[in-house]
Amino acid sequence: MMREKVRLAADWRHRIVAMPRLWKRAVLVTSDFLLLSIALWLGFSLRLSTFYVPPSAEFALLLLAAPAIGVAIFSYLHLYRLVTRFIGWKGSARILLAVLVAVMAWSLVVVIAAVPGVLPRSVFVMYAVFSAVLVWTSRQVAGWLLSDLVASLPLDFEPDRRTAIIYGAGQAGVQLAAALRQSKSHNLIGFIDEDRSLWGQNLAGLKVYRPLKLSKLVERNGVQEVFLAMPGASKRRRRTIIRRLEKYPVLVKMLPAMADIATGKVSVTDLRPVDADDLLGRDPVPPDVELMRRHVFGKCVMVTGAGGSIGSELARQIVDLSPRRLVLYERSEVALYEIERELRARAARDVTIVALLESVNDDVAVRRAISRHGVETIYHAAAYKHVPIVELNAVAGLRNNTFGTLVVADAARDLGVERFVLISTDKAVRPTNIMGASKRLAELVLQAFAESARVPREMGIGALGTEPLARTVFTMVRFGNVLDSSGSVVRLFREQIAQGGPVTVTHPEITRYFMSIPEAATLVIQAGAMGEGGDVFVLDMGTPVKIADLARSMVRLSGLEVQDDRNRDGDIAITYTGLRPGEKLYEELLIGANTTGTSHPLIARNREPFMSEARLLEVLARLDEAMAEDDIRAIHDVLRLAVEDYQPEVRHLEEVGRRRPAGQPHGPLAAEPAAGAVDGEGVVWRQPGETVH
Repeated sequence: MMREKVRLAADWRHRIVAMPRLWKRAVLVTSDFLLLSIALWLGFSLRLSTFYVPPSAEFALLLLAAPAIGVAIFSYLHLYRLVTRFIGWKGSARILLAVLVAVMAWSLVVVIAAVPGVLPRSVFVMYAVFSAVLVWTSRQVAGWLLSDLVASLPLDFEPDRRTAIIYGAGQAGVQLAAALRQSKSHNLIGFIDEDRSLWGQNLAGLKVYRPLKLSKLVERNGVQEVFLAMPGASKRRRRTIIRRLEKYPVLVKMLPAMADIATGKVSVTDLRPVDADDLLGRDPVPPDVELMRRHVFGKCVMVTGAGGSIGSELARQIVDLSPRRLVLYERSEVALYEIERELRARAARDVTIVALLESVNDDVAVRRAISRHGVETIYHAAAYKHVPIVELNAVAGLRNNTFGTLVVADAARDLGVERFVLISTDKAVRPTNIMGASKRLAELVLQAFAESARVPREMGIGALGTEPLARTVFTMVRFGNVLDSSGSVVRLFREQIAQGGPVTVTHPEITRYFMSIPEAATLVIQAGAMGEGGDVFVLDMGTPVKIADLARSMVRLSGLEVQDDRNRDGDIAITYTGLRPGEKLYEELLIGANTTGTSHPLIARNREPFMSEARLLEVLARLDEAMAEDDIRAIHDVLRLAVEDYQPEVRHLEEVGRRRPAGQPHGPLAAEPAAGAVDGEGVVWRQPGETVH
């Protein structure tokens, strides 16, 4: 793996620098002993023009005395106290002096010993020259190898700590460096900063480098982690830096947002790994406060599915807008307990929190909740959303997503709720799965309700025969995937990377839109406030992202390498498992082309065809019968009739013994019929506001 190779390339130098002083001196003593021995042997070999071998054991001992005396003299003259990488001219002079004294001392020993054998006087001269050259050269080579490295290492460098660089030499970066040094958790190499005025300066004892030096620093020092200390930077700028860091085999971590640091929620040492939101998120557009508060402030608001990813975030933002009462409507006890506990600690004293453990399919419970608490605004987020699960549990999915919406919307209209906002999905557009079809049917319910005063009671579905107290404004908000929701691919990738892989992607070309949960909730509240009745609001999801590219980025930013044909030594493999039941390669957000802007740059209003209310309820009655019989073939028949361009996968039709006849359209809108057209089943499709005679 690349990171391991880089680490090994620099590890031996790190260990030499970090060795105890006694060990370093032992290395130098051993080196000098060998070099002095080589110098003496070279003197004899050159003088005698032969490969010299001592003639006797006594003579060999006399020769070995030369390097031993030399090492002793070097130590006496404090040669081993010199910093090897900073010899300088004074150090060189001391080396020359030590060598001359050592040669003179050995020559005196030779005279006193009077050992028989050939010992030319010129050998002493050559021994002195060779010794000085070899010892001085060894110091210079060691200094050359270590000086660049050590110049960027802290004085308290420890080889067992992880080596890191701080990207951002601002106040947050300096505070982080101080905290990390105090904790002694990392070896800090220095800062990287884009401010030219800081390049080359020293802050908190660390040098500031230009971004172009990052590659060299990572390779030379075996850097393992990069800390992005720019909490006040925009998401776009941070994303650009993160993309730049992707190519290096390092783990990237980030400081929390400056707002969280300032409020004391976190400290500068609370580093977190780079997540998908950092890769895909965008700078939020400041919300319109008037829109946010219009149907929340001082009102009773109910959130269905309040324990889910979107529902819980809606509840958090709503409680911050000071409603009179917030009704949390949720069927999961665990999820309801968690969000209620969180909101009670968060809410102002004058905000009442009501937690109801009920189902949206229970008409009596829904009506009791609305009437008892005087609900004025409903955000309907309750839905089953996992495509493969709903595909295999079609009846449960349709019962919850479509008929649950019908029950809550009918109760809201009958009981005079001012505003009903449906949380929809991009999978409702030309769906290939039950989940998407169920959400499109839910949209059709609201579109039909918006066009009439009340539901015809003769159909017997979700109606109690009462006149509405006031006209309810029904609005839908449609968007794509949210980051880090339950079942999110981001969570899955994170878990798989932590387990060592492989990371599983269904198809190399599968593409999705992504948005952060807080941004989606903020836009939903604002879009809901704009509705005039029957509106389909579409959130700007930005640029779609290939899931395979997202997987690669998450692996690399975890400090690991992707294992593939080009890098077989990588850490984490990416495997392709095939599309799941009902899964599409690409998602869409619009059915038609009747799209107009709104006062918000990230919210568009779309006018889409819808079914007449009487016919819709008839279709839903047929669907209800098919569901009661658990007749999957009949369910598909009704969905193909009711949902524009519904195209169930062939493999699912084969499972229920049905194939689409050649030439049959995929749905009543497949051929883009004119407004007011009647299809072969007698379904009337209209544009909002049009009259059918």
